[in-house]
Amino acid sequence: MTQLRKGLMELCLLRLLRGGESYGYEIVRRLRSLPALAVSESTVYPVLARLRAEGFVRVREAPSPAGPPRRVFSLSARGRARLAEYNAHWNAVIADLDSISHPSPKESDP
Repeated sequence: MTQLRKGLMELCLLRLLRGGESYGYEIVRRLRSLPALAVSESTVYPVLARLRAEGFVRVREAPSPAGPPRRVFSLSARGRARLAEYNAHWNAVIADLDSISHPSPKESDP
């Protein structure tokens, strides 16, 4: 299950950011609130750094009510395009999984 979560992390992060800006801890907190997607900070932050390096995510610093400035993440135009690609592929994967989960009448015949 851990490997599946890690494999889905890029898609999850892009989907979370499609609604607007978010800072890292807020992203981690949102993922932790979803039991099937719960991950640690040590999983999320490296993926965010890679997405930034690849130009899919932008980062800016914003004042924090306490402590150092927060790093606020948002999708770039490339990130929106990447998310559209992922969503299309994800929908195809779900359709394929559904097709093998529910055998056709011909497959269930003896």
